[in-house]
Amino acid sequence: MAAHSRPVRSIGQTVNDDWKELVSVNTYAPILVLGALGAGFAIFSVVMATLVGPKRYNRAKLEAYECGIEPTPTPAGGGRFPIKYYLTAMLFIVFDIEIVFLYPWAVTFDSLGIFGLVEMLLFVLTVFVAYAYVWRRGGLEWD
Repeated sequence: MAAHSRPVRSIGQTVNDDWKELVSVNTYAPILVLGALGAGFAIFSVVMATLVGPKRYNRAKLEAYECGIEPTPTPAGGGRFPIKYYLTAMLFIVFDIEIVFLYPWAVTFDSLGIFGLVEMLLFVLTVFVAYAYVWRRGGLEWD
């Protein structure tokens, strides 16, 4: 008596199972091809720029590029940034987080009902209170 490792199936069932396995592999094939093309293009670009690009180095090319402004020496510990820079960054973060919460809320608005509407109105009101505070304190004015 021969012991089978798997139950005996009909030919149609085996073909169907093989087809399901093939389809599940083909589902990820476009993603893998796109990733390979992207990686290949990146590697090709770097290699070709190294091989074909000019190799004339001078002092000006080795300096840091600062939008055409002559670079000024900075102190050893680094320079100080104005507080307006940090306020702008914090405002960006606040409004970015607001959008992160608003988008999923808009997608599920119908299922949330009046509770979701009230909660989002409270959230937006809180964000606008912070915005009004910064505006009132002059955080949006550039001198």
